[in-house]
Amino acid sequence: MTDRALAVVRCGALTTVQDLGRPGHAHLGVPRSGALDQPAALLANRLVGNAPSAAVLETTLNGCAVRPRRAVTVAVTGAPCPVTVDGAPAPWGAPVRVPGGALLAIGAADQGVRSYVAFGGGIGGEPVLGSRSTDLLSGLGPAPLTDGTVLPLGPETTPHTHVDVAPQPAPPTALVLRVTPGPRTDWFTPAALKTLTTRTYRVSAAANRIGLRTEGPPLERAVKGELPSEGMVLGAVQVPPDGRPVVFLADHPTTGGYPVVAVVRESDVWTAAQAGPGTPVRFIGRL
Repeated sequence: MTDRALAVVRCGALTTVQDLGRPGHAHLGVPRSGALDQPAALLANRLVGNAPSAAVLETTLNGCAVRPRRAVTVAVTGAPCPVTVDGAPAPWGAPVRVPGGALLAIGAADQGVRSYVAFGGGIGGEPVLGSRSTDLLSGLGPAPLTDGTVLPLGPETTPHTHVDVAPQPAPPTALVLRVTPGPRTDWFTPAALKTLTTRTYRVSAAANRIGLRTEGPPLERAVKGELPSEGMVLGAVQVPPDGRPVVFLADHPTTGGYPVVAVVRESDVWTAAQAGPGTPVRFIGRL
C-alpha cells in the first residue's frame, strides 16, 4: 500500500469520511449525504489547500486519533476541540504540519458535536456515484472508521493557506431555524402551526445524521391517516405519529409517508450539525 495513507488509532464514537455528498440521485433512492456542517468542511479543505470537493473526516463528540505514514498538512474545524501532535498542543482552526509517524489526536468537543479534519490531498479511495461520503442510511461509501482502519491520502499539490487562526461561528447555544410552508401544512390544525412557530423545542438525544429529532409540544393533525410515500428534501420538517417534528439532515431518506409541515432554509440546516442534545430549537416563519 502507498505510504500516502493514515492509520486510525482511535476511531471515536462515530467518525466517517465525508465530502460534498451525492446530490442529484434522489430518483435512484440515494440520499445526498455529505458533511453535516458543510461550511466547516469547506473551511478545513481551504486551510490545507484542497479542492472544495476533497473528502475529510467528520468526528462526533469525542474526536479520534490517527497516525499518517508521511508528513501531511492538517486542519481541524467545526466543533472546537483540543488538538495534539505526539502529545504536544497544536492549533485548532489553522493548518498544522504533522510529521510522518506522529500521532494526531482530535479531542472531545468543548462545544458543539462534530469536528472536521482535512488532510492535504484529501482522503482517497474510489468514489461511489461521484462521492467518497459515508451514507449511514443506504450504506454507500466507506464504512464508519474502526480502530486499525487504513485510509489512503491523495497527493498534496497546492500550498496551504497561511493564517494564524480562521474565524468560525461558535456552535449554537440555541438553534433558530427559518422555515417556509411545507407541502402538507393543510394536514395540521391552525393551532398546531402556531405551536410550531411560537413554542420552543429541544434537540433529542436520538438525533443523528439522518434527522434532528426534537422534544416538545406535539403538533395536532387536521387530517388523520397516512400519505403514500412522496419525495423528501434536505431540511424537510416531517411529523411522525408522536407529533414531534423531525428535521431531515444529509442522510435523510429520499421518500417518506409522514406529512411535511415546513422546510428549513438550507443555510440553517448546517448549524443543526452542531446542536447537541438539549439545545433549544425555535422554528420561525409564516405557515
